[in-house]
Parts: sequence; structure tokens; C-alpha cells
Amino acid sequence: MAAWTWRFEKTDGTEVQPAVPPEEFPTQGDAESWIGEHWKALLEGGADQVRLFEDATEIYGPMSLHAAEA
Repeated sequence: MAAWTWRFEKTDGTEVQPAVPPEEFPTQGDAESWIGEHWKALLEGGADQVRLFEDATEIYGPMSLHAAEA
């Protein structure tokens, strides 16, 4: 069974420890729901962007945690 995980980074791609302890998720949807619930705390804790992985394969990223400017 695949494990879905997030990598937390600064804007320059340096990995940082997340402010909210992550978990391994059984589905992509579960991982995306979790990031939707915790992105503000992660941003406040020092992460600027995230990457989503399925096992060792990067699915997408970097995805900014900063709100889009209108």
C-alpha cells in the first residue's frame, strides 16, 4: 500500500521541520485534506511550501503555503 507524505520547505527548497507533526496518509485525498486543515499553522511555524510524495515519487510541488495575492 502506498504511503502519501508531505515534505516541508523554505522558499529556497531547504527542508524544515513542520510546526504540526505530519503523518503518512493512505490516500492522496487524505493528505490534501490534512494540508488544507493545517496550512496556516505550518506557515506560521516556518514552512513556506510543500511537496507531496507517493512513497519516494514526487507527485507535485513545490506548492506555496502563502495566500495568493489578489
